[in-house]
Amino acid sequence: QVQLVESGGGLVQAGGSLRLSCAASARAFSNYAMAWFRQAPGKEREFVAAISPTGGTYSPDSRFTGSRDNAKNTVYLQMNSLRPEDTAVYYCALGPVVATHANQYTSWGQGTQVTVSS
Repeated sequence: QVQLVESGGGLVQAGGSLRLSCAASARAFSNYAMAWFRQAPGKEREFVAAISPTGGTYSPDSRFTGSRDNAKNTVYLQMNSLRPEDTAVYYCALGPVVATHANQYTSWGQGTQVTVSS
């Protein structure tokens, strides 16, 4: 029922930046936690960043910063100082509480490809 649509991916040189967006159709969007995950070929889905309903953020990598605009039903992922090992499909996710495990989120977008060239 909930639909999430990512955009903003593409090809970028090492050291460059990208900002990903995720537009949500969810009713009462401001009540939900949001997150970003990524998955490279042959690898498990990896936590990137989480954003609480009130806009608090957490990421284990300081190069990545999540944010949200509840008036637009949209979350963002700012990615700086990108490296080739950041190449992956990036997904946004929605869930009832902030979490770092993929199985705790209930809705997912289709993903957007990010490729970082050396």
